[in-house]
Amino acid sequence: MAGESDLTTLLTSMRPVVRDGDYVYALWPHGKPLEGHIEAAVREAEGLTVVLHREEAERLGLSYDFVAAWITLQIHSALEAVGLTAAVSSALTTAGISCNVLAGFHHDHLLVPAAERGHAMEVLQRLSQGLVLRTEKPADREEVLDLTASAFSINPVTGLPIEGTPAEAKLLRELFDCDEYLPEFSVVAEIGGEIVGHIISTRARVGNLDVLGLGPISVQPHLQRRGIGSALLRETARRAEDAGEPGIALLGSTEYYPRFGYLPASTLGVTAPDPAWGDHFQLLPLKTWPDGVSGTFRYAAPFQTL
Repeated sequence: MAGESDLTTLLTSMRPVVRDGDYVYALWPHGKPLEGHIEAAVREAEGLTVVLHREEAERLGLSYDFVAAWITLQIHSALEAVGLTAAVSSALTTAGISCNVLAGFHHDHLLVPAAERGHAMEVLQRLSQGLVLRTEKPADREEVLDLTASAFSINPVTGLPIEGTPAEAKLLRELFDCDEYLPEFSVVAEIGGEIVGHIISTRARVGNLDVLGLGPISVQPHLQRRGIGSALLRETARRAEDAGEPGIALLGSTEYYPRFGYLPASTLGVTAPDPAWGDHFQLLPLKTWPDGVSGTFRYAAPFQTL
């Protein structure tokens, strides 16, 4: 049975369980045959490290320093899954808890300081509640701007690092300060208290019709393609529907965005600001989208200087 790889599913499905007793790391005596109840072992050039119950280590006369609680994440994660270890370790680090990870075929296992077992379980249980989506706050600004700069730090055409601050981060800073900024449509995604994604939609227009212009959308590079961007797009559509907005437009992939209901804007009577964008300029019509719309789409003012 294949393991789960989607980060959002991994987080919402994991069930942390703490084993009874304390565990320790010990260096196994060179040349001595293995014996006793060893839970895990790692062979290195310097020797063999074993993990076992503290009582068993004492019975075997092994010395140790680190005394740990053993927590198993009860979710069958794929060995190639990206982001789970980073999300868990980030949440624990934020809480001031050190963590050593052992990956098994079926589950990931965490060894945290024994004295922190209760605190660690609380942190993991909160994390297992899933990706947190919330409205961006002014105090988030610099973290969100750093995230955006990181997300767009590589040129998608050349694959090379971009020199200086990416245009998307500069644009976002201006969007935060422009008249078309809509606080309720600036949404962050958090995992374990860390902002890992952000999406913004600002006031735009087609003729006299108020609509939303989406972008930029940013996700931490090591967590991309793990469902975070999808969650942000769905949350934006949900908020827009609830607010009575007629539609959301964006410039993006014709393979990715149609799965969320986006259509070529031209099929809805809306002309792109740049005709060269073609079908890459897309629009999501919502319940209040009116018939007979016609006109050129106008983004918020900061977009005009790109």
